[in-house]
Formats: sequence, C-alpha cells, structure tokens
Amino acid sequence: MSGDDEDRADALFHALSDRTRRDIMRRVLAGEHSVSALAANYDMSFAAVQKHVAVLEKAGLLVKRRSGREQLASGDVAAVRSVASMLTEMEQLWRGRIARIDKLIASESSEEG
Repeated sequence: MSGDDEDRADALFHALSDRTRRDIMRRVLAGEHSVSALAANYDMSFAAVQKHVAVLEKAGLLVKRRSGREQLASGDVAAVRSVASMLTEMEQLWRGRIARIDKLIASESSEEG
C-alpha cells in the first residue's frame, strides 16, 4: 500500500472505531437523514453529533448536502466496500500464513513418522 492508501485506511478505521459513528453509518446507509434527525437518536449534544458526522465525512464514508436549512447525510456505499475490501485483503494474507504453518506442521510430522 502507498502512503496515501495507508492514510486513507487510517482515516476509515479511525472513523469506524467509535460506536456512535458506526451507528450513524448504519442509519445513513439505510437512507438519507438530516443531521438534526440523527442527533435526536443520541444522548449527546447536537454539536457532538455534528463532530461525529464530520469525522465520517472527512473519511469519505458519508456525504452531506444542503436542503434549505437542513444538512442531509447519506452513506457512501463505495467507501464502505473499500473498507470491506481492505479487510478481505488482510484476511487472505492471514489465511495464507495459516496455510503455510499447516503445511510446515504436516511436513514435520511426516518426517517424524
């Protein structure tokens, strides 16, 4: 991965590391919500929810648009897919290592037999 890719991964995983932000993502992936409607779901200030939305937006996980006086947020499915793709890549590396360990153990046990 290039430095830019690593920075993007850091931003994505940081954004998703918080329970409230993951919940916001579930909501905005299901459909567009105003930031004020999102804020009504949480026991925190509107400003705190705005900050969570800003972290998600900066990571590219959601997009906001203005409609009159409201800011509407929706999830970016492609960005979520990129997170899934990164995790799949890591899983494949891990599975490859496990397969090599299994092969090594099998060859050592057949040499002992």
